[in-house]
Amino acid sequence: MRKTVLITGASSGLGAEMARQLAGRGHHLALCARRADRLEELRDEIVRVRPDTRVQVRTLDVNDHDQVFEVFRGFADDFGTLDRVVVNAGLGKGAPIGTGRFEANRDTAMTNFVGALAQTEAALEVFRRQNAGHLVMISSMSAMRGMPRTVTTYAATKAGVAHLAEGVRADVLGTPIKVSVIYPGYIRSEMNERVANAPFMVGTEEGVAAMVDAIEKEKASAHVPPWPWVPVGLALRHLPLPLARRLMG
Repeated sequence: MRKTVLITGASSGLGAEMARQLAGRGHHLALCARRADRLEELRDEIVRVRPDTRVQVRTLDVNDHDQVFEVFRGFADDFGTLDRVVVNAGLGKGAPIGTGRFEANRDTAMTNFVGALAQTEAALEVFRRQNAGHLVMISSMSAMRGMPRTVTTYAATKAGVAHLAEGVRADVLGTPIKVSVIYPGYIRSEMNERVANAPFMVGTEEGVAAMVDAIEKEKASAHVPPWPWVPVGLALRHLPLPLARRLMG
């Protein structure tokens, strides 16, 4: 069934590829991100390939919390409904704790958690009014355990948003509102294009295809791609910390 899907952080990387693949599955798109030019290029690309797809774009900085609500409400007015919201926008920068880079870690925490909270609030405002909707939270396999070095704050934010989404699921249990948490493994994107030694890295299209498949099935929780990240996720939760650290590189 054709849905209207809002994706944040849609101007590049996993967000842009999700937009392409969801359009390929017949859905209309509400796309937002900071870079208007990239959004417009993506909209034109999708419409050129799939002229029956409706694509609306709006500029959004998820750290401008008032703007988050304005943009989500605006898209709901444009389409008359929002069937699915993918909370995807985020930062990957960071530094080991206590090494003088608090600003980088603060920016990651504000964007990845507080920004995600604003998006979740705005999405659920629409869904509660409609009494229907599908919230999709993009977490990370790094949320499975505390991570060292530059990933410490990032991993903590991704664990935080996963718990945020699960709390929402508990709150709306038994209603037509559904919640999914997606835990991607290493999928090549602009955020990690300089990372050379990540184990099990897959290309953008392959990795996003696994994400989209889980989203379309409205799974409550999905480690993607399933191989090797389902067993890796289980191992990360239970291995002693030194071994878990080695497993994640």
